[in-house]
Amino acid sequence: MSTVDGKVAPVTGAGPDDGRDIVRGLASEDAHTAMHDEEKNVVLLRRDGPVGVITLNRPRVLNAVNAVLSDALGAVLDEIDRDPGLRVGVLTGAGRAFCAGADLKAFADGGSVLPTNHPEWGFAGLVQHYVSKPLIAAVNGVAVGGGTEIVLACDLAVLSSEATLGLPEVKRGLIAGGGGLIRLPGQMPAKIAAHAIFTGEPVSAEAALRWGLVNSVVQPSEVLPEALRLAHLIAANAPVAVRASKKIMSHAQAAGLDDRIWQVNSAESDAVCASEDALEGASAFTEKRPPVWRNR
Repeated sequence: MSTVDGKVAPVTGAGPDDGRDIVRGLASEDAHTAMHDEEKNVVLLRRDGPVGVITLNRPRVLNAVNAVLSDALGAVLDEIDRDPGLRVGVLTGAGRAFCAGADLKAFADGGSVLPTNHPEWGFAGLVQHYVSKPLIAAVNGVAVGGGTEIVLACDLAVLSSEATLGLPEVKRGLIAGGGGLIRLPGQMPAKIAAHAIFTGEPVSAEAALRWGLVNSVVQPSEVLPEALRLAHLIAANAPVAVRASKKIMSHAQAAGLDDRIWQVNSAESDAVCASEDALEGASAFTEKRPPVWRNR
């Protein structure tokens, strides 16, 4: 099955365990309700054999992340990690976007975008949440700000030719505090990363592929099929060996880092979020006007 615009449709070649839509963010797991109440059913999980397909399901706001979505996605990732029948996770978005980042309207209203149940998971319940199984981002549309940070936190990524990445937080008086400032310089040349971070300008699909931020760029209709093809290729391998390989790679990538970098990241992010400029950036976004920075 596949999720498009918040609806559930059959997938060719579904196995005996397929078709079980597991809905998170709501006590009920009724897939019919999930189609009509996206604010309660913000994350969907379904099986495609040994692959868990996760869908961010707030299409009306381009799958922007709020606290409810962060809690729900973190819980789904835990479920995938615990389920011995699932070997790979594929993450995509409902509708025309992958994820437009943090819900700035919620932020402007004083709301949080971080998980309330497990703050240690970080933004979207993912960016500091270690999952022992490979995660593939199937980037079906725009993925800016926190959306790019979600892509950076995944192990592999398939990108739509019409999608864009980018960290525009500085344009809103914020910083890319969900791991973007930590991960982007390690996944592309440092000066190219600095340009993207300091200017807030978008990164095209072509540039993302050229600099190695994604594994492939395909036509929009091929994003999920290609991600699933890659997922099943991985799932055919020995799961113990795949998990061990990911663990070693993760430790190697973090060898030059320690908890202090995340502490600095959190401290700076908290300070910036409390600034007048952050409030002005969110207000300007909501009011659809240019921001007036006060440098405080």
